[in-house]
Amino acid sequence: MTEFKNDPRKLSADEKLNLLVEFGARISSELRLDKLLDIIAQQITRMLDVGRCTIYLKDAEKNELWSKIAQGRGLEHTEIRVPLNGNNVVAIVARTGQTINMPNAYEDPRFSMDVDMVTDFRTHSLLAVPLKNNSGKVLGVFQVANKADGTPFDKKDEGILLLLATLASSSIEIAKLYQDVHVSQLETIYRLAVTAEYRDQQDTRAHLKNISIISYLLALALGMNKKEAELIKNASPLHDIGKVALADNILLKPGRLTPEEFEIMKSHTIYGGRILEGAHSKVLQVAHRMSLYHHEKWNGTGYPKGLKGEDIPLEARIITVADVFDALCVSRVYKKAWKTDDAYLYILGESGKAFDPRIVVAFKKIYSSVRKLYLNQTPQNTESASVSQKPPVPTKEKSSLEA
Repeated sequence: MTEFKNDPRKLSADEKLNLLVEFGARISSELRLDKLLDIIAQQITRMLDVGRCTIYLKDAEKNELWSKIAQGRGLEHTEIRVPLNGNNVVAIVARTGQTINMPNAYEDPRFSMDVDMVTDFRTHSLLAVPLKNNSGKVLGVFQVANKADGTPFDKKDEGILLLLATLASSSIEIAKLYQDVHVSQLETIYRLAVTAEYRDQQDTRAHLKNISIISYLLALALGMNKKEAELIKNASPLHDIGKVALADNILLKPGRLTPEEFEIMKSHTIYGGRILEGAHSKVLQVAHRMSLYHHEKWNGTGYPKGLKGEDIPLEARIITVADVFDALCVSRVYKKAWKTDDAYLYILGESGKAFDPRIVVAFKKIYSSVRKLYLNQTPQNTESASVSQKPPVPTKEKSSLEA
């Protein structure tokens, strides 16, 4: 694939046609909105040989135009927001659906110097065209500034930018829809997780946040890429979804569970697996493995299936360490909170027994970052152990170490 970088030489007609073909191929397969906008902006920068390209999209809820992509000096990865009812160029183009071409931007009252004032870029000429979908609805604005040869934008430039906007509109709509669905899915996952956790957690949100962050850091420390780590982070809150099937007299019992009650408690893994089995979503597939196997132990003494070693799914081995550590560090109805360093010692001591030794090594690497999570979460009624002693054993069999 061609790297779309600003090129001082003029492109021939054949080169521009090739870029258009490649442009269509690349944007049709990209569902990540930010990445898609980046590809589009790079292509526009290359084809029109301009100093800056900015893509604005409508935010109907806030009645604004926003941009997170701005190719050009001083604006990389900067978010820009413009009121839709404003009198500047992009707002007018978004409202009217008309093209605006400014040969001398600073002499035009419709041009706003706000962005130039906070960067080292000075706009001379400017061209802005509407981004419309197939039904003619304006989705946003494509704006370019300063041709490399110093000449104003002409009708050919307008035509090319309008063509690119037309080619890009459907891909942008699909990517926005995909992003909205993804965000909605994550919100649903989080709310389901809160439903499962809040019954025996004093601070459900803190617990879900902590295990998500720890799981994410562990995944990265194990060598996973960011996308894989994000999948584990997003799935981790659902590991205990099976708790919704347990009765309060067992889940909230302040004393030791009887052997019969403990068997019922252990069934939350089976219920969680049943709730999530057969999911088509990747994040729910990961959550299924976490919920079903997060109480399996490396040495084969866990449940529900007594899996051993690498027969336990990696995602489950990761969430086990994250969940046990956080559960030890917070108060629950049946236990006091441990100090973080005591909980850390416990994790190290269970290497090769409850936990995968490789994940314990990864936990050692990230512990300084993990420890900071709990600095502002000072627990009350904290149990502690001396350095020379093994951390205190939970007084209840249904602690997170077992259930």
